[in-house]
Amino acid sequence: MRIVSGKYKGRHFKPPKDFKARPTTDFAKENLFNILANYIDFQDKNVLDLFAGTGSIGIEFISRGASRVTSVENNYKHFQFLKKITQKLDIDNIRIIKKDVFRFLEHSNEKFDLIFADPPYQLEGIDKLPDLIFNNNLIEEKGILIIEHSSQTHFGNHNCFSELRTYGSVNFSFFRPHNL
Repeated sequence: MRIVSGKYKGRHFKPPKDFKARPTTDFAKENLFNILANYIDFQDKNVLDLFAGTGSIGIEFISRGASRVTSVENNYKHFQFLKKITQKLDIDNIRIIKKDVFRFLEHSNEKFDLIFADPPYQLEGIDKLPDLIFNNNLIEEKGILIIEHSSQTHFGNHNCFSELRTYGSVNFSFFRPHNL
């Protein structure tokens, strides 16, 4: 895991060998953040990182100036790894929650400027994520939802779908609430 840009640029962290998460590739992450830099100013943004895994995406947002990141991860080893990395970097504006993402979304009442979800590609219920987020009013009016997924998953018919970007085997679907 490498931080691509910002305050922590170039920092590397290696997850344990038994780590089960599939981290977003550096190539895909770099392209994602290049796209996002054209859409938003990272400063003062409140970000939600779902299925946080290594924490790479959330830490990248912090590195680029996000005011706060909430990372939700259900796997205990992943949760512990993320806590260890944020302590090592002395990051105090990241909240790490060990909880099932679907339960978190059902009970959260906080709004976010940007929500990033990187669920396991074969996760049952992945298609329900946009509705859970929009129906529970978890995203700001000009916010962006991004879901990383395989080519087998398609969100193009969702009424909030905005665009699809593909980098190798990594697909990012973008959603915006104003498409409602």
